[in-house]
Amino acid sequence: MKRLPPLPALHTFLITAQCCNFTRAAEQLHITQGAVSRQIAGLESHLGYALFQRQARGLSLTAQGRELLPSIQQAFGVLNEAFERVGARREVLRLKAPTCVMRWLLPRLMHWQVERPDVPVELTTTVQHSVDFRSEEFDAAVIFCPQPDETVVAHHLFDELLTPVCSQQLLTGPLPLSQPADLEQHTLLHPTRDQRDWKAWLKAADTQIASIGKGQHFDTLDLAMTVASQGLGVAIGDWSLIGEDLSTGRLATPFELKVRTGDAYFLVHPERPASSPQLAELVDWLLLQAAARTVQTRV
Repeated sequence: MKRLPPLPALHTFLITAQCCNFTRAAEQLHITQGAVSRQIAGLESHLGYALFQRQARGLSLTAQGRELLPSIQQAFGVLNEAFERVGARREVLRLKAPTCVMRWLLPRLMHWQVERPDVPVELTTTVQHSVDFRSEEFDAAVIFCPQPDETVVAHHLFDELLTPVCSQQLLTGPLPLSQPADLEQHTLLHPTRDQRDWKAWLKAADTQIASIGKGQHFDTLDLAMTVASQGLGVAIGDWSLIGEDLSTGRLATPFELKVRTGDAYFLVHPERPASSPQLAELVDWLLLQAAARTVQTRV
């Protein structure tokens, strides 16, 4: 099999064939006219036939040159497409987050994708509140805990703030919720099996509810919020996560009291020597979103 000609010489042939003039080809290639002439002569020697007819007023392609030109144009077109495709390949950021934070996180990620379609985020949801970057291949994660350990770079998003939530219909229904004791007349929705969230809020409100253990229990905060929005009871929710529900009227907060539990949401990622600039942008953007929400907090 005959060795292929050098790629620079083929490119010089392509440019020269398009203008049929050594001087104009040299200007486009940013080399001297002599260099163009030598590359064409070397290519013709390699191929064993002439590509151009030298004339007093310029150049013209030989029969072999005219036959070769379309294939060379196609080959360089394929190369250009390949380079553009690889160069435009987007880096996908892999993010893990617990289901409890979806009500806050998902609308913001959707907004991020509108603003930055060149930096897509692949989101994995889980009932777990932690991450282990040594065994899990994520670029970052949202975790829920009192304080992350020192193995990760941690950015505080917001604290957990417990407050009762219900539908607008329930709020204005026949059984008013004007004071915490009125909760006795409603079904309490628990996001956990141990009732700890309701117990913490009722203690802070200095209120005792005899029916606290008779409510409905769920495995996730998100499910309890969904049931509450349907008017089927009063859930204990995290005020930091339900901004979208409050603004759209899906949920309402009957009382002003918000109770800090000591837990918080953190955006964490491994400490790597060469951190992705796209990840840094996403982290900064989410921190701004969290800060805007925190400013509204009045406890």
